[in-house]
Amino acid sequence: MNPSEKHTNALVRESSPYLLQHAHNPVDWHPWGEEAFEKAKEENKLVLVSIGYSACHWCHVMERETFENEEAAEMMNRHFVCVKVDREEHPEVDQVYMSAVQLMTQSGGWPLNCFALPDGRPVYGGTYFPREQWMHVMDALMKLKSEDPEKMEKYAQKLQKGVAQIDLVEKVEKEESFDSSKLKELVLKWSSQWDRGKGGPNRAPKFPMPNNYQFLLDYGFYTSEDEVLDYVKTSLNKMCRGGIYDQIGGGFARYSVDAEWKVPHFERMLYDNAQLVSVYSNAFQLTGEAEYERVVRETLAFVEREMTDQSGLFYSGLDADSEGVEGKFYTWKKEDLERILGEDFSFAREYFGVDANGYWEVDVYILLRPIADTAFAEKRNISVEQLYEKVDKIKEVLLKEREKRIRPGLDNKMLTSWNALMISGLVAASKAFHESSYRDKALKAAEEIWSNRYSDGELIRSFKAGDRPIAGSLEDYSFTIEAFLDVYEITFDEQWLDRARELLEKSIERFRDAENGMFWFSQDHSKLLFAKSQEVMDNVIPATNSSIAKGLFRLGHFLSEEKYLDLSREMLANILPVMSHGSAFSNWAQLLFWWSQPFFEVAVTGPECEDLRDKINEHFLPGKILLGSKRSSDLPLLQGKFREEGTIYVCVNKTCKSPVSGVEEAVEQMKR
Repeated sequence: MNPSEKHTNALVRESSPYLLQHAHNPVDWHPWGEEAFEKAKEENKLVLVSIGYSACHWCHVMERETFENEEAAEMMNRHFVCVKVDREEHPEVDQVYMSAVQLMTQSGGWPLNCFALPDGRPVYGGTYFPREQWMHVMDALMKLKSEDPEKMEKYAQKLQKGVAQIDLVEKVEKEESFDSSKLKELVLKWSSQWDRGKGGPNRAPKFPMPNNYQFLLDYGFYTSEDEVLDYVKTSLNKMCRGGIYDQIGGGFARYSVDAEWKVPHFERMLYDNAQLVSVYSNAFQLTGEAEYERVVRETLAFVEREMTDQSGLFYSGLDADSEGVEGKFYTWKKEDLERILGEDFSFAREYFGVDANGYWEVDVYILLRPIADTAFAEKRNISVEQLYEKVDKIKEVLLKEREKRIRPGLDNKMLTSWNALMISGLVAASKAFHESSYRDKALKAAEEIWSNRYSDGELIRSFKAGDRPIAGSLEDYSFTIEAFLDVYEITFDEQWLDRARELLEKSIERFRDAENGMFWFSQDHSKLLFAKSQEVMDNVIPATNSSIAKGLFRLGHFLSEEKYLDLSREMLANILPVMSHGSAFSNWAQLLFWWSQPFFEVAVTGPECEDLRDKINEHFLPGKILLGSKRSSDLPLLQGKFREEGTIYVCVNKTCKSPVSGVEEAVEQMKR
């Protein structure tokens, strides 16, 4: 404890950077756990469940305005038991209370503030409250509890029932055959919401939504729908040229507040950058665009520089604010750029839009790229290579200068699920650019998760030395299963299939709902929750149910395990009747794409199998798995396929085409 701090509460013993930010508020905060709810029952008080995360700008604002205010804190402490939750540590808590607030207010976000009965059932909630309104809300709740507790109880019952029904899909008794016409219908309806000129949705704010573009990239490629591919490329181009992308240091902010991708909400999250690395890597495979390669390499350089732990795992995020000002670390004044760059300023001003394009507020500019690099090079009558040589020197100077500034806060939690997404991103980059360093980083992180985040049959979500571990949710299991399958495809090391299978069996045992075949978000031991949820709608991160369904599908093919394929089929059949919005079901759409098209099982054998694997991986070929070995293997798809020379078998449903020795021949077999 710092003796200069006037107040200290129970959060001082926590390790979450977000909780520690509140450890010296005058509010008597408690961490999520039984102790707080027992106290509420004993003292007959309502519970305030206040949820946020370290990089959240409005969480910081509400803390400064309200939670650091003595009068507000005194009222909170006297009449409520106050619980602070890091949503990234406890997504299962955030899930149910967010659902409750969305039912109450038809909106949601963070900070999320929900008042609940002593047993956790919510009775009122919202997001950001100015202090005066906050005091009024607390006063009204105290009066209602005192004068009409029965009304509060009835509302809590109704709300609990409503939350329990959200996203709960019905079991489909008679499964229809999967057909690609559903995808065409979905994409056609979805396309009316596209911003074809600026990319993304035709509204603001704009979130990257990587899985949307991943599905559309796959779909557009196989259907040869140029309109779809043009929309994806426009979206990727506008994002990486806009202010949402850090033009100096690489990496993406969480979203753009406008329709132009210009003004970001400056917080930067691991999950966004991990998934965008995957999408841009795949887009490079398809298009060969040098711009996409630069985005991937710069983003991974940012992750290595600012978000990588010595263990090989990755931190969670960076704040939007520094010195209490949003975006101060990333924005520039024109006179400072002129002083720093000297004779290069004129070039940089034009390239980075230090004019009306990048103007944000009084003499503050967001660096962006108003036109494509190829167009800029042509305008300057130089080659793209010469352009990049000059731009990289300017970036180096500005990055060095920026490092002198006070940095945004770092959330150094290392979450298993988000790390799994980063592993998949590194694998995608390794495939696209044949880059061994990306492969090595993916392997190191995957091994760290297996060795130090999986213990006694339990996958741990978050853990720091000396702290109590937080048990994994379905998100941790499903994303890790997918990451391990990705690692297998760049190593052909079958232990990753064995590990994925073990995690999948644990998931089925602990999370699957036998009644409808879907999976619960949290385990049975999350007894403090007033309701359980089944997450089915894809968002900035894919839904856990769509992820586990894809894991079942892929592992079912790798191992020729019909049980897994049947479970995946059952889940998709349940979703089809409610699958109406493309953006909210894009990961499911990718699974439907796999089921409705020929799905290729590509087996590579012989002494050159690794070289052949790497050459195949350079191609954009969605809708396949890749497996192989230099020697005998017990995998059904590899049995009886060994020859003295490297050989490729392209198979569908275990039926193989004629073996070939050349990658181009195999690729042609798949394209046909």
